[in-house]
Amino acid sequence: MAKEKLNLVDMTEDELRSQLASAEHEYQQMKFDHAAKGIANPMEIRELRRDVARILTEGRRREVAAMTPDEIAMRSKLRARRRKNR
Repeated sequence: MAKEKLNLVDMTEDELRSQLASAEHEYQQMKFDHAAKGIANPMEIRELRRDVARILTEGRRREVAAMTPDEIAMRSKLRARRRKNR
């Protein structure tokens, strides 16, 4: 049974936040259940963790897209400074 893919691009900010809260709660519950008694398919934990990462990535992509050119320039300077200090 294939799991349907999340369509994050079409979601609003509120839907994205609620989806993130739901996925994080489900992930924590699944981790607890797996530690306590084991679950039938532990690969579901990985898929859920990746879904949380996808949601966070989409949120960050939208945040960067909404930045002004000055904010993007400052972000680029910070990233360059961090690379230099490595």
